[in-house]
Amino acid sequence: MTPRYLSDALKLETGHTALENIHIYQINRAKNLLLGSDDSVATIAYALGFEYPQYFSRLFKNKVGVTPTEYREQTKH
Repeated sequence: MTPRYLSDALKLETGHTALENIHIYQINRAKNLLLGSDDSVATIAYALGFEYPQYFSRLFKNKVGVTPTEYREQTKH
């Protein structure tokens, strides 16, 4: 199976490409880690496989609408 075929098949089934599905999974895990631990955003980003915490924060804000820190603060109150 080629990467393109996999991505096309996933898009057909889920409406999202392979990369989008991976990002959705990572964002959901990040939400759980942000609420279930006091680890820094950088530590969580590295734990999720991101090489650059800044990229993780940008992706998170793009998908969720707030930064990881803002998400943690909003949901803990």
